Amino acid sequence: MASSFLPKPFAHHYEIAPEYAKSAVYFSCEFAIDQSFKTYSGGLGFLAGSHMRSAADLRQNLCGIGILWTYGYYNQARGEDRELAIQFRKKEYAFLQDTGIRFTVTVHGHPVWVKAMFLAGDVFNTVPMFFLSTDVEENDTLSRAITHRLYDQDHLRRIAQYIILGAGGARLLDELGVDPAVWHLNEAHGLSAAFHLYQKHHSIEEVRKRLVFTTHTPEEAGNERHDFNLLSNFSFFCGVPDQEVREITGIQGDEFNHSLAALRLARLANGVSKLHGEVSRQMWKDYPDLCEITHVTNAQNKKYWADHGLEHARTMNDPEELRHRKRELKERLFRVVADQTGKLFKPNVLTIVWARRFAGYKRPDLITRDIHLFREMLNNNKYPVQMIWAGKPYPFDFGALETFNNLIRLTRDYPNATVLVGYELELSRFMKNGSDIWLNNPVVTREASGTSGMTAAMNASVNLSTYDGWVCEFATDGQNSFIIPSPEPSLSPEERDRHDLLGFYRILNEKVLPIYYDRPDEWNRVVLNSMNDVVPFFDADRMADEYYKKIYTVAGPCC
Repeated sequence: MASSFLPKPFAHHYEIAPEYAKSAVYFSCEFAIDQSFKTYSGGLGFLAGSHMRSAADLRQNLCGIGILWTYGYYNQARGEDRELAIQFRKKEYAFLQDTGIRFTVTVHGHPVWVKAMFLAGDVFNTVPMFFLSTDVEENDTLSRAITHRLYDQDHLRRIAQYIILGAGGARLLDELGVDPAVWHLNEAHGLSAAFHLYQKHHSIEEVRKRLVFTTHTPEEAGNERHDFNLLSNFSFFCGVPDQEVREITGIQGDEFNHSLAALRLARLANGVSKLHGEVSRQMWKDYPDLCEITHVTNAQNKKYWADHGLEHARTMNDPEELRHRKRELKERLFRVVADQTGKLFKPNVLTIVWARRFAGYKRPDLITRDIHLFREMLNNNKYPVQMIWAGKPYPFDFGALETFNNLIRLTRDYPNATVLVGYELELSRFMKNGSDIWLNNPVVTREASGTSGMTAAMNASVNLSTYDGWVCEFATDGQNSFIIPSPEPSLSPEERDRHDLLGFYRILNEKVLPIYYDRPDEWNRVVLNSMNDVVPFFDADRMADEYYKKIYTVAGPCC
């Protein structure tokens, strides 16, 4: 039996399975591990958290490295007029252990002290995890603030955060006396770890032998860039001379593209769905000297997300038990609705939920852009509908904040439509358990994967979606989901949005509502098909296994 690569105080709480014996470390800016642990903002964190859980379930020789954000992302509350209120509150976690490890990382030419906190795997059933913080007495005010807020609005502080994650995570491994065989970057935030490796070994082959890279961004413009000299001045390159940085990354101009550099320093990279893999290869095809880009489709940890009652009904193929448990879970969600908004929702009414990060391409307000059709839906007496939104806009994305607040204003006078705040792991669970339809309407090809619909399907909520991301590998329209047909690529953005909006209302009125209210046996069949089809492929156990067998243990062509 293989043993943990970590030293004894931090070793895995399980015996390592032989097929996962290769040592690996996973760098991520955010991890959604538990409602009590505020180290995430949205989907990237949900994905990383599920990965850490499934890696433990499979007994893999993997550990995670992240940042201990003093103030988390932000607390989402309400202001006096019910609008979204952003609060930054200091967090404390008694379940973290101080490792006693302290070291310095150079940021902008100055030493910054970093402490490492440890999350033992048996606390939340994850792999062993380390969280780094600069919020220590040895540092000045600016240095302490580096790890205060996830995705800080100050781009200079974000560069410092990436240095702490990457170079700091690499220094932690040195302090632990370990050198894992695989260094997995979940997005390019931890890229400075590659330069630490290069400075340590003075060999690009040694870097590529270890480094693999997961990209979640389906547009070249969405990949983070900074001025090369700015990064150099910030010590982002870990002491590697500028000319050597240019030689090993192939970046010669003034602009440093983090993802492009990662694609040249890694031995293998992956997109996060089959479609996203294709999009990524097309996106980067004109750039020379890249590693291979394959794909590992995202997934979510079923053991954590699936309601036991719904899962029992699924395994017994019992529609009546499923209906009864779904009603209970809807009533639980509606108590949250009543507590937050004073609105009393009904468990026998079809309930649609849109809940995820508020980003422009995800179009949270799409179905409201034709106010006549929106009002018609909410005033439908024959086929009543209840509508709930939730999600966390980036706290300094004022367009997204206005969209959120406008939905609050728009739904204020409707007893059957509302917007919830506090969208974190537990509210996400309530909404997936309590919804009948999980609405997902991103602009097609803009959603790399999207994972919220997976856990919704595990909990008897049927996806109504545009044909994008993971849905392309799951959906059979009318059998396990309802799909909005894709628009012609030649349409303008306005025409595209109109096409998708009309597609939603056509499917809702012609398919979803008549099936739900008039043909309950057919509705139960769609729900059970959805629940059966989402597992096992979209369970993160498959994903964690695939990372080992397809990414970690495969020799990349760049080696």
